[in-house]
Amino acid sequence: QVQLVESGGGSVQAGGSLRLSCVGSEYTYSRGWMAWFRQAPGKEREGVAAISTGSGQTYYAESVKGRFTISRDNANNTVYLQMNMLKPEDTAMYYCAADTYYTNYLNPGGYRIWGQGTQVTVSS
Repeated sequence: QVQLVESGGGSVQAGGSLRLSCVGSEYTYSRGWMAWFRQAPGKEREGVAAISTGSGQTYYAESVKGRFTISRDNANNTVYLQMNMLKPEDTAMYYCAADTYYTNYLNPGGYRIWGQGTQVTVSS
C-alpha cells in the first residue's frame, strides 16, 4: 500500500517548537528519499528538508537551517521534522513526500507520493 500519514501540526507562539511525524508504508519508505515541503496560502510549495532513508544524508532550505532538523526511524518507517525557534513566516500546510526522480531533493516536482498535510500556525 502506498501511503504517507503526517501528524504533529498545531498552533504555537513565535519561538516555540513542534515535531512533525510522517509514517510511510514499507513501499514508500524504501524509495530512498523522503522530504518535507510546505505551502502557505497564495504561495508555491517549497522544499523544507529532505533525508535519505538509507544513508541519512540531509538537505535543508536556507530559511530553516539551524532551526529545523529532519531525522528518520527506520524501524518504524517514520521521518520526523523537529522545528524549533518557529517564526510566523513558518506558518503553512506541511506535506511529507517520498519517491523522487530528481537529484534536487528539495524540488517538489520530482516526488511521486504525497501525504495529506498537517497545518502549522505560528502566531507573533
